[in-house]
Amino acid sequence: MTAHPSPTTTLAGSGSAAASSSVNRLRPRRSCLAVPGSNPRFLEKAQGLAADQVFLDLEDACAPLAKPEARHTIVKFLNEGDWTGKTRVVRVNDWTTHWTYRDVVTVVEGAGQNLDCIMLPKVQDAQQIVALDLLLTQIEKTMGFEVGKIGIEAQIENAQGLNNVNAIATASPRVETIIFGPADFMASINMKSLVVGEQPPGYDADAYHYILMRILMAARANNLQAIDGPYLQIRNPEGYKAVARRAAALGFDGKWVLHPDQVAAANEIFSPSQEDFDHAELILDAYDYYTSEAGGKKGSAMLGDEMIDEASRKMALVISGKGRAAGMQRTSKFEIPEA
Repeated sequence: MTAHPSPTTTLAGSGSAAASSSVNRLRPRRSCLAVPGSNPRFLEKAQGLAADQVFLDLEDACAPLAKPEARHTIVKFLNEGDWTGKTRVVRVNDWTTHWTYRDVVTVVEGAGQNLDCIMLPKVQDAQQIVALDLLLTQIEKTMGFEVGKIGIEAQIENAQGLNNVNAIATASPRVETIIFGPADFMASINMKSLVVGEQPPGYDADAYHYILMRILMAARANNLQAIDGPYLQIRNPEGYKAVARRAAALGFDGKWVLHPDQVAAANEIFSPSQEDFDHAELILDAYDYYTSEAGGKKGSAMLGDEMIDEASRKMALVISGKGRAAGMQRTSKFEIPEA
């Protein structure tokens, strides 16, 4: 059968830097591992874990006095470490601090060729993304790097950021993901809970549904990925799985992991089941056949007891794309029906 196009296409958009044609902006991000940039032991260990993405953190995971040295530690590990198969990201400090520009300059000038994205926390409006885009472009041109290659991950952590999430998503062709930051967001709206990611007492529905859907809609409208933030109770694996399943059910692409024990759960939950992956592949093959000359040029057809059409194909592409990105292999084959 013919090869099916992946939904993970290269993005294009407006902004100061043209989107690099060689970059796949929709990389696998089922598990996004946070690693303190000031801890060499954790930076070493992270290279051997099965996380899709590792972000080396200069923000909350670094004490203020440790940030300057941590920049150079991160550069060293990006250049000398083995990050094969992982998306390499650095989370810098947000624009309201005095650390941001030096975070970006030091890390990108020192290790830009071994860096995939910069994560910007506490994004409140589109201009903060534009400013980072401009700074990245200047560094890339100065250093002779490919302009536009380094992506941006935008973290939404307060009410203003959520209100502006659509503009943030379209602020630069570098933007790859929109990330929910639950801890700061909960504080910003005075949510009555001290357990990050858990439902506040006294509210029977899902207190995060609106927030997650706003982020998801902004991401999907602009061909971006949506990532759920951390679950801080690292000794509660069932709690992590429950929160991750909620995000996965809505359509999110992945979730942060704060501990190695959460990696396997994230990878499993944000991958399709083998049954669903096989079924999606069968739908794609069957639709290809039935819409072809040999298959009768049909707009819809039966696959077993199921009618499939163009809408079925689009839904199957999503599941198939996620499964392929996760390295899954099909275990069934479409058989052309006998005449």
